[in-house]
Amino acid sequence: MTAELVRGQNHTLPQTRLEIRVSAGSPVVAGATLGDENGTVRGVDWIAHPGAHRLPGLEVSRQAAAGHRLAVDLEALPDEVHRVTVLLALPTGVGGPTRFGATAAPFVAVTGLDGTEIATFTLTGLDAESAVSALELYRRQGAWKVRAVGQGYAAGLAEMLADQGLAGAAELAASIQEAVARSLARSVAPPPPRTPEGDRVRHASGPSDAHPPTAPQPQPTAHPPTAHPPTVHQPTAPQSATHPPTAPQPQVPAHPSAVPQPAAPAHPPTGTDPGTPTAPVAPTAAGPINYAHPRRQHAAPPPPPPAAPPAEPGQAPQPVAGDATGWSMDERLYNQIWGMFEDLARAAAAYRSAVDFAESRMGQELDRSLSDPRNRIGGTGDRAREEARAKRDELIARAREVLDRDLAQLAAEAAVVEPALPAAYAGWDNPVWHAHRIPMELPMALRIGDLHLPERTDLRIPLLVRLPLERGIWVDSGRTASEAAALMDTDRLRRLAMETAVLHAARLLAVYPPGEFSVHVIDPAGSAAGSLAPLVDAGVLAGPPAAGPGGVASVLAHLTRRVDLVQMAVRAGAADALPPDLDTGEQLLVVNDFPHGFDDRAVTQLRYLADEGPSVGVHLLMVADREDASAYGPVLDPLWRSLLRITPVADNHLADPWVGHAWTYEPPATPPGSRVLEQVLAAVTAARRAAGR
Repeated sequence: MTAELVRGQNHTLPQTRLEIRVSAGSPVVAGATLGDENGTVRGVDWIAHPGAHRLPGLEVSRQAAAGHRLAVDLEALPDEVHRVTVLLALPTGVGGPTRFGATAAPFVAVTGLDGTEIATFTLTGLDAESAVSALELYRRQGAWKVRAVGQGYAAGLAEMLADQGLAGAAELAASIQEAVARSLARSVAPPPPRTPEGDRVRHASGPSDAHPPTAPQPQPTAHPPTAHPPTVHQPTAPQSATHPPTAPQPQVPAHPSAVPQPAAPAHPPTGTDPGTPTAPVAPTAAGPINYAHPRRQHAAPPPPPPAAPPAEPGQAPQPVAGDATGWSMDERLYNQIWGMFEDLARAAAAYRSAVDFAESRMGQELDRSLSDPRNRIGGTGDRAREEARAKRDELIARAREVLDRDLAQLAAEAAVVEPALPAAYAGWDNPVWHAHRIPMELPMALRIGDLHLPERTDLRIPLLVRLPLERGIWVDSGRTASEAAALMDTDRLRRLAMETAVLHAARLLAVYPPGEFSVHVIDPAGSAAGSLAPLVDAGVLAGPPAAGPGGVASVLAHLTRRVDLVQMAVRAGAADALPPDLDTGEQLLVVNDFPHGFDDRAVTQLRYLADEGPSVGVHLLMVADREDASAYGPVLDPLWRSLLRITPVADNHLADPWVGHAWTYEPPATPPGSRVLEQVLAAVTAARRAAGR
């Protein structure tokens, strides 16, 4: 039975291999400190945090998230450790809440590796605190117990670490927050929140004890009691709790006349329970009263996907495209892809931690055996080494067997899902593009590349971002640490970066309804004329590419004015008062070769567009080498962090929002010799003409 603890209460732990699961109302930093018999932290090497996430017997998340899984093996802790304190802190400088009183009460659960809850604790009563000691595991008379602490600190992480006796607490706290900011900048944004009913259908596989005690296991997230549900910030991909998405911003209608009306929506928004009671719809002054329930779907949801054929005994079920829930097939496929993404992340995490545990266990056994001088004589030491290596190899082989089974199932699912994807989700080599018609409604998401892990490089997960874009995109044209970039000359790398940006712009044009998306280009030196030729020849740009300082200033002034006017209209609730010459459709600004041609004023305007533009439909797609802008120093750091960085060649720089793996990003590319890009742009032009745009 689960023990629901209150502040100060303790409970005996029946096992030493544990998970500590954290659910919070907004992203938090999770860490843990090791204390001696007096509770003193002896140094920075006794603290697990996002910048140093692993210690012997302890592993924490590498980034801020609304949900965490901390892995603990109490038997693997050093003998001097008598206390493990779990810390939570709000990240600074990322635009989130600055005190726990402004968020939902964090919930902490101590579980076994199978997900069974041992003890839970809800941290109520927090107000001005920005850091809190949530709970502690402590050793008493040879047995381990857990105590609910809930001690908050208004001065934040530095005060909390100093309270545990750590010298240099302020410096360490600053470095932790800096590591969190870096991880948020490279992390793939999770999908928006959904209710637990939105989980996709899982392909169950048999249990295994090959998973190690030092890493999160691919188990379903245990939901806390309804008194403190964490589902407010659950991601679309099931069985995890991660970063919540950026707070929704008010969207401007595509045309000034399209002022929101009080009619009920045809489809409930994602994550909304159709049966949730809401305020009644006010009748309009003219026309009959609308008695429709504002959250009830007017039409029946689409039929479920075809059932998979029954599996043979002992075999995994056959995968089916669209096996997640949703109001449309596009939504089902979107949720299914995110489920595959998370499954692969957690399966790899379990395997990697199993390998680490096996190596650590072998080292401990060898140390114990060889510490006895008698074992150093004769063949006793050799036999001890052989036995330790055999145990390590057995553990790794069992973990690899589990991983291979999971990877095979995911590969089979990917083979079924990929051909069923709509154009917005499909790769350029998918035949769906040859029959593509410009849609009349905006799709849920857009594919901007593929992701894979070294455990199986041929298993690719589509990288989908929600539409409208919530953050800009930066195509890094500089030399990165990847082998592909190191083998390529600078000019070719820059050309590939611009061609990648053109493919993204073309895809956005192809999935937006006619006339509701415009593309502006800044090419100060005209160096990207060849790469931009498909867009220019098709006549899909809002105007000729802007060149020189004058062209840069003109385009930036135009888009800055649009952002200012639309923001004022949104605040005043007067969208119909916008000037008639203002295009209220979505806008994309493609910037090449930044900061060439940009003066200080232009740089400031670009930063403004990156920060304020997405909320009112102005998006940024930059092609730049960060080294070229090094003269600005840290002034531009917020700009780079606000953009999703991708590369024109394969590079392992992106992190998932669950366990923080470094994923290899593969940029989009058209098949060699294919004219699919020209065909798609021609379809965009024809659709605009037909719509009179």
